[in-house]
Amino acid sequence: MTYLPALAKTDPTIRDLIMAEEKREFATIRLIASENYASHAVMEASGSLLTNKYSEGYPGKRYYEGQQIVDQVENLAIERAKKLLGAEHANVQPYSGSPANMAVYHALLQPGDTIMGLDLPMGGHLTHGWKVNFSGKLYRSVPYAVDRETERLDFDAIRKLAKEVKPKIIVAGYTAYPRTIDFAAFRQICDEVGAFFHADTSHITGLIIGGVHPNPFPIADTGITTSHKTLRGPRGAIILSKKEHAEAIDKAIIPGLQGGPHNNTTAAIAVALQEASQPEFKKYAEQIVKNAKALAEGLKGHGFRLVTGGTDNHLILFEVQQSKGISGRDASRALDKAGIECNCNTVPYDPNPPFKPSGVRIGTPAITSRGMKEKDMKPIADWMSEVIENHTDEKILSRIAAEVKEFCAAFPCPGINTSVWK
Repeated sequence: MTYLPALAKTDPTIRDLIMAEEKREFATIRLIASENYASHAVMEASGSLLTNKYSEGYPGKRYYEGQQIVDQVENLAIERAKKLLGAEHANVQPYSGSPANMAVYHALLQPGDTIMGLDLPMGGHLTHGWKVNFSGKLYRSVPYAVDRETERLDFDAIRKLAKEVKPKIIVAGYTAYPRTIDFAAFRQICDEVGAFFHADTSHITGLIIGGVHPNPFPIADTGITTSHKTLRGPRGAIILSKKEHAEAIDKAIIPGLQGGPHNNTTAAIAVALQEASQPEFKKYAEQIVKNAKALAEGLKGHGFRLVTGGTDNHLILFEVQQSKGISGRDASRALDKAGIECNCNTVPYDPNPPFKPSGVRIGTPAITSRGMKEKDMKPIADWMSEVIENHTDEKILSRIAAEVKEFCAAFPCPGINTSVWK
């Protein structure tokens, strides 16, 4: 049986590259916190002929005809998102997380309004007010920080800053914060200063649905999530909000920022939400956290300094510059050569520049999707330590890459069928 037969005939170069990427993802330990494995069902929907249909507008209110089926698909995705996340309104059309955040700001704010989000070097996101991003250029960004000693959110300091600057919106949700987020505390601060409360749960939505992290959407004014990461869907996004903001948000997407939605992605989001509603998804979410805690302990045993001292979620951020004498960039590149995929990352109050930061960020969603458990975290931590201690020794890196490949062979990858490689 020919692998990807139509591509093999039309564009064998692309077909071979896709096959190479499949083999790479199968043979490596993927620890990038924002990555995962989508199921065959999600990928079938994502690659379906729904990509042929143009559907500007919303169900029942389209600009083009022939929407009888597409409307049903989008309505399913909307209702599933609302039910699983406890939201009054959902918009499943954003192309990704960044335009989803842009749409919320477009709906609620005017240029020049003040926004408060966690500073990017502290673990925030570009779209939460970073100076070179649209969110820092169109709006007055006054970022908050984590406590210098504990490296955790300091709600007294956040409240004090909010009272001083009177933001129009406060953003909670992070890309490199390994602890549980107290969304109720943000809601209280927003109420005290008259700000909108916006939650960006892109990283932790799967944990929320799985019941291992608090859910902000019943109390937030607005929120967004990407549909991949811990949710294991396609590359897309969802906006969730109170009913009172529904019209403004929908108008912000179209005609404000986008044209026709990607109906194939909408269908794949619906499939991912259906998968997330099943009992086994809760077990998967619980295992993500168990694995992260076990891996964190393994790294601590090798002398790594973990930001905040550990983790409550899927993510671990650890420092290597002072404790190991290597930059985060050099560490992540050496790990990649050894078949362990992660990314360099700033740590709070990092003295190094963003492109050569002091830390490394890892996460356990992808390896958990492969069926790895707590006992499997010890060899991963051991390999990571050996790589970083010997990061310039190509022989050791090659040997570990071979060991990693053999280790990974015992864990199937959702969405990857190795039998068709033959």
